[in-house]
Amino acid sequence: MNLKENVLAVLRDEETDVTPVVSVTQLGITEAMEKTDAFWPEAHSDAEKMAALGSSLYELAGLECARIPFCLTVEAEAMGCKVDLGNKDRTPQVVESPFESSSDISIPDDFLSKGRIPVVLEAIKKLKDKYGDTLPIIVGITGPFTLTGHLLGVEKLVRYMRTRQNEVESALDEALDISIEYANAIADSGPDIICVADPTSAPELIDPLQFKTIVKPRLEDLAIQINTSKVLHICGSTEPIIKDMAATGFDGLSIEEKVDITRAKEAIKGGGKTIRVGGRTMSMGGGDKVPKIIGNISSSETLFRGSPDQVKEEVKKVLEAGVDIIAPSCGLAPNTPLENIKTMIEARNEFTVSNI
Repeated sequence: MNLKENVLAVLRDEETDVTPVVSVTQLGITEAMEKTDAFWPEAHSDAEKMAALGSSLYELAGLECARIPFCLTVEAEAMGCKVDLGNKDRTPQVVESPFESSSDISIPDDFLSKGRIPVVLEAIKKLKDKYGDTLPIIVGITGPFTLTGHLLGVEKLVRYMRTRQNEVESALDEALDISIEYANAIADSGPDIICVADPTSAPELIDPLQFKTIVKPRLEDLAIQINTSKVLHICGSTEPIIKDMAATGFDGLSIEEKVDITRAKEAIKGGGKTIRVGGRTMSMGGGDKVPKIIGNISSSETLFRGSPDQVKEEVKKVLEAGVDIIAPSCGLAPNTPLENIKTMIEARNEFTVSNI
């Protein structure tokens, strides 16, 4: 079973050879930029450099995927927002939006030809040409609620959640249509996994009940429309919404280190007992298929600031907790040491089931 088959088998709840080690979130780091000559900000808008940097941690460290792009601003830019592409140490940010209200938002007919969307689609094709059926290709898109924040402004969005909910829901429906159109175009280019990142819907920003009633239905609609394997990533302490995340229809849930893996798995499996067999976590209690847990090696502390020994210890910890796919807890900090990425794979190899 090759790397692509292995990770897709996990997401399909099939028996696998070994627990995969991937990144479903941003993986561009400066050491890799230097070794591949694919630097930010150029790699955000050049398909050749995007593909090179997106596969760099596979080539240089053995990470078991390629993943593009490196930000959550592609859709907003294509909709007409002004984006600061940053520099080699900072990801792009939306700095200005032309939209004052939901009534101003509509998808232009040439949406898929605007901004950096053609760059992302071309980079996917380049990765497919190079790696074929052997390496999983993961493409990230912006979740509808986060995209709504880009279009209306995050502060305005959070305020409107309390004072003008109808306005939010109207804008969110427009953002959902944008996400679906973009996801369909990506799927047509042939990636293996689409990761929907919706950080603005974290419990630190909106009430879990608001997530359940406003955000969750749109994520369900989006999941139905994505015709590839699909993963949902939400930042922060997502335990209060983990059951609702699990009910959206995604194959995997990417979680940060703030979330206890054991409690998360118990919550989404109804507290059923699980065991590890090879690289697979198996439920002993039956029930409906549930999403796989992906994570949650701390990207802000362990991978960024920690020693290789600390990385090894955290990998051992998540394996013991029954993680289904090992991955950074969120997007990698640009100055993350390449050595720490290598160590994740080495630790996975060392801490097999028989050694835990």
